[in-house]
Amino acid sequence: MFSNPNWPELIHKAVAEAEEVLRQQLPYLQEVSALNHEKVLRAFQEERVSAYHLQGTTGYGLGDSGRDVLDRVAARILGTEAALVRGQFVSGTHAIAAALFGVLRPGDQMISVSGTPYDTLEEVIGLRGEGQGSLQDFGVSYQEIPLDSQGHMQFRLLKEALTAKTKMVIVQRSRGYAWRNSLTIAQLKELVDFVKSHCPNVVIFVDNCYGELVEPLEPGDIGADLMAGSLIKNLGGSIAPTGGYVAGRSDLVSLAAQRLTAPGVGGHMGATLEWERLFYQGLFFSPLTVSEALKGAVFSAAFWRALGFEVNPEPESPRADLIQAVKLGSREKMIAFCQGLQKGSPLDSHIKPVPSDMPGYEDEIIMAGGTFIQGSTSEFSADGPLREPYIAYQQGGISQRYIQMGNILAALNLWQQGLLG
Repeated sequence: MFSNPNWPELIHKAVAEAEEVLRQQLPYLQEVSALNHEKVLRAFQEERVSAYHLQGTTGYGLGDSGRDVLDRVAARILGTEAALVRGQFVSGTHAIAAALFGVLRPGDQMISVSGTPYDTLEEVIGLRGEGQGSLQDFGVSYQEIPLDSQGHMQFRLLKEALTAKTKMVIVQRSRGYAWRNSLTIAQLKELVDFVKSHCPNVVIFVDNCYGELVEPLEPGDIGADLMAGSLIKNLGGSIAPTGGYVAGRSDLVSLAAQRLTAPGVGGHMGATLEWERLFYQGLFFSPLTVSEALKGAVFSAAFWRALGFEVNPEPESPRADLIQAVKLGSREKMIAFCQGLQKGSPLDSHIKPVPSDMPGYEDEIIMAGGTFIQGSTSEFSADGPLREPYIAYQQGGISQRYIQMGNILAALNLWQQGLLG
């Protein structure tokens, strides 16, 4: 057992309980990991990736065969016709925005079926801010349907909301900054079947952030039309230094590419500089890092539950993303949690994170994670908005052992401040 004689007894007991829960969950996690390892390796082999594909280009990036092959490898992994994997995407939010602005036109309606989207998309849609060039500024209307009390999509309300103007149904796979279950591939399949049976021309868009390679299938495998995500989350394998992706139907990916660059340029240009090898290598490592993150998340859930905190998901629950939420209940506990977890970071372990304003967020945010790549949640981090009921959201983790150590240090920091037990 992972232990230290200087820990208080309640932490010893929580560690022992969490390790036993993880041991019981390992067979399923390892099965999913094996399937995804095989899928990724097969995609590399079928696209005949070679050493010369790892060399980047400069300037316009014309004739970049490595970039084109990487797109095809990603499309195979995600179960789609096409993909656009680019370092020019500055974040997952940017990739999602490029897809939305690429597909939607003035007069179109977009419906969110998983409630209010992630905080950074609120200004993209136009729910916050004015005159910034949001979708609503350009005449795209928006409606949202909350999940029900059990965390399920409400198809009856969706049927009532669908009109001739509805162009897109958007769904957020992960929990984001919400105390809810992430949506499984099986649930997304229900949505796809429902929309295709009622309005077959409506585009089904999946915010796939934190969901890639968590299950054996991806949204593309079950008929979703379009998806997007970040490369400093799952698919970057903690190696990609920046970037994001859009994947889906060829025509829709092409529209997103026109938005990323310019009409007529699309995905045919864009230098890959020094990124090419890192993107390929990160993608290849991603089944391993996702598997380690899932093991760490199960441990985290069981550990904090044993210490008396509410967690979501529960350690025994099915997982559809890498996020583990811990409800801390007070501002001081949330700050102590993040400051303790920071002590387990390889970089800036001596720094104390504090709440601050961040672009795209309405509330103060506190973030813990001394990562080699700035903001890389695939390496391991925890953050959240400073608002009731003060929930910290852990993401990623390059190694289950590092995740365990970070959580134990967070608990020790709470205990030393008299906030635990």
